Amino acid sequence: MVRPKRTGRNVGARKIIIDTDPGQDDAVAILLALASPDEIDLLGLTCVAGNVPLSLTSKNARMVCELAGRPDVKIFAGCNRPLGRDLVTAEHVHGRSGLDGPSLPDPVMPLQPGHAVDFIIETLQREAPGTVTLCPIGPLTNIATAFHRAPDIIGRVQEIVLMGGAYFQVGNITPAAEFNIHVDPQAAKIVFDAGVPLVVMPLDVTHKALVTKPRNDAFRALGNKVGIAVAQMTEFFERYDREKYGSEGAPLHDPCVTAYLVRPELFSGRHINVEIETTSELTMGMTVADWWGVTDRAPNALFIGDLDADGFFNLLTERLARL
Repeated sequence: MVRPKRTGRNVGARKIIIDTDPGQDDAVAILLALASPDEIDLLGLTCVAGNVPLSLTSKNARMVCELAGRPDVKIFAGCNRPLGRDLVTAEHVHGRSGLDGPSLPDPVMPLQPGHAVDFIIETLQREAPGTVTLCPIGPLTNIATAFHRAPDIIGRVQEIVLMGGAYFQVGNITPAAEFNIHVDPQAAKIVFDAGVPLVVMPLDVTHKALVTKPRNDAFRALGNKVGIAVAQMTEFFERYDREKYGSEGAPLHDPCVTAYLVRPELFSGRHINVEIETTSELTMGMTVADWWGVTDRAPNALFIGDLDADGFFNLLTERLARL
């Protein structure tokens, strides 16, 4: 069996920081990154409060890395609440632990000393300008805080590839808003307004990445502990979407981010203007996406609208087999 490299760095791999609030789909996104060392050089994981409180997201991130046999990954705890708002969590989707489904042991690997925001700032200041991609797959609190605290790093970011928002699909936590953006819309506005090249994976595309029964059976048939755990995660995760949407299975939102880094040709979208609603409680956190170009506002994001779902799941299954 071919296994990903575990030491050293591949010169051709893209340096990234994953900012995360695991979450079953976050876990799969992390596993895909760890299984793709030729394309992805994971500098570290920064955890944020979101799907569950920070104590659990930072615990879950370590459990996922240990599941993959990667206790060497640097994991930092970050912001424990949004900017100026109360924390909204999603245990109704992800379970009390945030990672319900498989029975994973408590992590042994420690959190790194220091704050996630400091790690983001120091990494961007240390690495050559334009060489680090930020990959937020939870609320944008850590990224916005880093930009506010050290604005000099904004121009050093190669790109931000994030999961969040919606257009045609509209909201999954309120009628108007997607969860990651709704949890901290003020942070999202800071990030979307920063001028960094931005790629957005909204619900419109992630709801096309559905784990149907044959696809989940393929994960389980890998026979390794990662494949079995992923199958158990998505089986738990899918109950919510089946009940809410009547869908065939669970949408793998966050792995779209890491899949885009590995196989961008699987995705397509439009370069459009996206604004974040931060004043109306009725539509708080809505991503106002000018898909049809009806305003004169300058485009600030590549908003992804479609993907090759079979290619996505073929990639995911092939890579999980390596772990």
